[in-house]
Amino acid sequence: MIDLRRVDSLPAVNRCSNNCALLKLAPAEAIAALLLGVSLFTGCGMVAKGRNVDGVRLFQQGNPQAAAQRFQAALQANPRDADAYYNLAAVTHRSALQNRDAGQLTQAETLYNQCLDLNVDHVDCRRGLAVLLTETNRTDRAFVMLKNWTISSPQSADARIELARLYEEVGDPRSAETQLNEALLLNVNNWRAHSALGRLKEQSGDYPQALANYQRALAINRSQPQVSDRVAVLQQKFGALPYLPPTTSPTLGNTQTATAPRRYLNY
Repeated sequence: MIDLRRVDSLPAVNRCSNNCALLKLAPAEAIAALLLGVSLFTGCGMVAKGRNVDGVRLFQQGNPQAAAQRFQAALQANPRDADAYYNLAAVTHRSALQNRDAGQLTQAETLYNQCLDLNVDHVDCRRGLAVLLTETNRTDRAFVMLKNWTISSPQSADARIELARLYEEVGDPRSAETQLNEALLLNVNNWRAHSALGRLKEQSGDYPQALANYQRALAINRSQPQVSDRVAVLQQKFGALPYLPPTTSPTLGNTQTATAPRRYLNY
């Protein structure tokens, strides 16, 4: 089931960030729960915005073809709407997997790249393209793309988090942890990085540190049910541990893109 999260605030134009929960999908869920994080808001033009919202609604109702038509209409209203390109890419990507259609996969890849041409820091689009590349046996290309992103956007914590996600997926938790620590150097209040570090620490058996990381993430963003569940489990095992509150005012960043379960590790 796709979990699309509506947000009330309108952030800066053509920026987005991921509100993913900490979750790993079972292989059987990979196609059905690919990565349809469909944008709810656009950067330019009320008409395009309305058509994107219509597309999200249609997708939620189980009508991806009609949703794709609305996203195409959004692009007609605003050809520079990166979110509409992402929405259309995500719908096409999912359809390609369901139908085993190589042509649609190629089309989805083109749409992801068109989105990034307009917004190099579109987080969900970066993730979608990385997923597509790994699914088509081009994990090396996915790494190059994400590493280049960390270079072109040196102040982006999100770039490091997405690279960490891929490192963890291929079985390199040490490199993943390095990237997450770099992300926290850029933004100490990034709840996604704290959640992801908690996962790595829990997997390595460092349960007290995992609990501390999870609690720090929840102190910044309470809307993480999977993380809350892990805290409850660890507290039952080890008791409640104190955690340090954020050293600066917590900020959730820009959240104009709704998110859903991903092909690979989700945080």
